Amino acid sequence: MTSNDPYVALLEHSKETEALGQVAGLLSWDQEAVMPHKGADARSEQAGAMSSVIHARRSDPRMAEWLDAIDASTLDAAGRANVRLLRQNHERAIRVPGALATELAKTTARAHQIWAEAREANDVAAFLPTLKKVIELTREQASCLSEEAQSPYDALIDLYEPGATAQSIGEIFGRLRTGLVDLRGRIAESNVEIPRLGGHFPKAAQMALTEELAATYGYDRDAGRVDLVVHPFCSGTRNDVRITTRVDENDPFNCLFSTIHETGHALYEQGLDPDLVWQPAGWSVSMGVHESQSRLCENQIGRSAAFAEFLFPRMQAHFSDFGLASAQALYRAANHVRSGYIRTEADEVHYNLHIMLRFELERALISGDLAVDDLEAAWNDQFAADFGCEVDVPANGVLQDVHWSAGLFGYFPTYSLGNIYAAELFAAMRSALPDLDTGIARGDLADAVGWLRTHVHRPGSIHTPTEVIAKACDHAPTEQPLLAYLNAKFGDLYGV
Repeated sequence: MTSNDPYVALLEHSKETEALGQVAGLLSWDQEAVMPHKGADARSEQAGAMSSVIHARRSDPRMAEWLDAIDASTLDAAGRANVRLLRQNHERAIRVPGALATELAKTTARAHQIWAEAREANDVAAFLPTLKKVIELTREQASCLSEEAQSPYDALIDLYEPGATAQSIGEIFGRLRTGLVDLRGRIAESNVEIPRLGGHFPKAAQMALTEELAATYGYDRDAGRVDLVVHPFCSGTRNDVRITTRVDENDPFNCLFSTIHETGHALYEQGLDPDLVWQPAGWSVSMGVHESQSRLCENQIGRSAAFAEFLFPRMQAHFSDFGLASAQALYRAANHVRSGYIRTEADEVHYNLHIMLRFELERALISGDLAVDDLEAAWNDQFAADFGCEVDVPANGVLQDVHWSAGLFGYFPTYSLGNIYAAELFAAMRSALPDLDTGIARGDLADAVGWLRTHVHRPGSIHTPTEVIAKACDHAPTEQPLLAYLNAKFGDLYGV
């Protein structure tokens, strides 16, 4: 029965909608992790049906009535955030026709399987017709969502990073690119030799170590699980947060750091305020802030000299001889700078260049300035210009990421925003925790995770993304701490 109190009724309605959204998330997790190959067509219909029901609930006219009847001035900060977020979600939903939302969900569910098969076969042509359909539907969605003086692409960005625009991101990226290219050039000229891992790293040993590392960071295994997929991701929230990874038996770093990365995402979801469960104010605030948690755990902590002290004996225990003689050698190997094809395997110096390439291409795709048929050539040309080498096969180029098959246009720039936020947060954390490295070297991350719980996880979506970072760091976020961190770290490693 619906309450007569409009605020209570609104939250009851939102709770059921969010529960259905989590069911839809489980369908996506199942598709990537365990669904049989022939299940794709059925999953497309299921995804479409769920999207239709969820869209109908979010566009329900009663929501407008409840929202208009609420006096937000009588609510606390969380309550005001609930009203703000639910009004925003409702206004977005009523702009997008239900049939379009359903068709987009069905198409992207089907597109995932087609992308995976095309990637496996290195067959771009097999994926392009489906990609064209996804982009066509996404453009329709963006046109519905865009407000006055807002570009369709900006409307898509706003779904993942509220308040950000292509112009503001482009300006930050321009300044960041200049610093990264300069640092990369100095490293390339240094001729410093970095030690490499060597040997065979069995799948079972890698998975055993990943479980240990996830637990070290504080991942609650009773509220999650670890699975193998093509493209690692994290799914779920609170007491059901599932992480995934992948294994290359010649390179354990791929598995270990992918696991740490996804654990960072999981910690955010498991650390949200329990008093705000099912309330919009208790959701994670943005994908950029979400990415800051995974990147900070992976890079500032996981690839630090202090963490190498903890990791080295554990790698010895799981892999015996792996070609490195000390924790310092492991630290250097984990931070080897080199141009590479794959974004998820990129070092910290090159990673954001991968994101900038995707940002520029998808912006052009949505605007129509780049035709889908010309995408592979545009990717390969820009990659050669940015990384100084030619793409060898499509799986290492335009087919490597799952995002466009899923219709996640506007999502890519949040990865670099996450790196920017991570550097800001780590600088503030280090200032607040002078013995941080001592704990990291012991594998005691309680203080670090506790600091993130207080300043990022618990606040949820009560504040905007930039407000969350500004409150934690006492200033608005910029790219300067990231450039300072990278120059200090890699300047020392490479003597530049």
